[in-house]
Amino acid sequence: MVSRKRHNSLCYGLFLCLLFLLGGGTSVLLGDSLLSLNPPDTWPQWRGPQRSGIVHGNPWPNQLNNMRLQRMWRQEINEGYSGPIVSSDRVYTVETRNKKQEIVRAFNRFTGEQIWKTAWDGAMKTPFFSASNGSWVRATPAFDGTYLYVAGMRDFLVCLRASDGTIKWQVDFMKRFGTPLPDFGFVCSPLVSDTAVYVQAGGGFVKLEKDTGATLWRTLVDEGGMYGSAFSSPVFHTLRDVPQLVVQTRNILAGVDPDNGDVLWQQPVKAFRGMNILTPMVLGNTIFTSSYGGGSILYDLKKTNDTFIVSKVWEDKKSQGYMSSPVVINEYIYQHCRDRRFCCIDPKDKKILWTSKEKFGQYCSLVANGTQILALDQKGELLLIEADPKAFILIDRLQVAKQETWGHVAVAGEQVFIRELQAITVYRWCEPDPTVHK
Repeated sequence: MVSRKRHNSLCYGLFLCLLFLLGGGTSVLLGDSLLSLNPPDTWPQWRGPQRSGIVHGNPWPNQLNNMRLQRMWRQEINEGYSGPIVSSDRVYTVETRNKKQEIVRAFNRFTGEQIWKTAWDGAMKTPFFSASNGSWVRATPAFDGTYLYVAGMRDFLVCLRASDGTIKWQVDFMKRFGTPLPDFGFVCSPLVSDTAVYVQAGGGFVKLEKDTGATLWRTLVDEGGMYGSAFSSPVFHTLRDVPQLVVQTRNILAGVDPDNGDVLWQQPVKAFRGMNILTPMVLGNTIFTSSYGGGSILYDLKKTNDTFIVSKVWEDKKSQGYMSSPVVINEYIYQHCRDRRFCCIDPKDKKILWTSKEKFGQYCSLVANGTQILALDQKGELLLIEADPKAFILIDRLQVAKQETWGHVAVAGEQVFIRELQAITVYRWCEPDPTVHK
């Protein structure tokens, strides 16, 4: 009879051997499960490949036990809230060490072996009312296949060569624009295109040349400091046939021309202390957002000649968002709210379909595969939720960390990447061995 421990080792070892020895473009049948040997999927930026929290691939198992979700490796690192970045063969993490330095590390994706680390001086203390959540690096990097773009807390952006950690260029936004240190640090996660990097930093929204870090334009300028310096992260979308960047600052939602930085439209968004934190969601020609102290709002965008017109078409003050960005599945919005409950919103009929009775953590990062939602609770619990507009259905739950887990969960291929406060842990989905007694 095969022991559970031995089965875990066999499953992991077979996975590695097949992956590295047989290469891409084929498949191998293992019992009743089909293991794809195509190049592994990646997680290159904030909220995944499309910045939407949506991934594609094989269905996830309906259980979160150690027979279906097995730990591959774990490495201890220093504190941080930055989500992991996953390339075809590596995992990149960012941390704050001893309140003095910020460190970027590269690990082998399949073994956990550290490949390189790069550090620089950079740390700060956040205001007293947020100090309980720590003063550690927050923003998730972006990876373009060659370089990593990493945001340091002190309004500092670093471009590193992903192969060896060599710094190519760095930008100190406070020096460049003469802006104050943001009281909560650099929070926005960079957005990378073929030629440019877009980021909310330096008291505004900035486009940088990707090869040099030179400023191409700067718009939506605010005072920085306590009430400026955005918490949200920009996204690319086409609205009314016009490609644009959808940007949420501390007090407005806006569309920005990626070529010249012109503000195409803007709309004030109410939030307590400017806590507009969510990544806005675009559904057709409507934009959804939700804020602490404001509520959930759906805006419609129309265009007459060259003029955009923004109108509020729905609002619900009870379902206030906080830090958790929602996911959209089959045109329904699934959101973790400030009251720590989940809700489902129908943007077509403009109503809340359900709200969960149970409360969860202060924060949940969400990833969806089309039928299910994987939610990482800040208390270290992983939740598997059915994407059902009729009712809240919690399929399974598993405590994956004893530490807090503020970093966004990453799902790439058969692997799940958990950023604990002081560690990075990697799991993989695995079919159960039918010879093992339960």
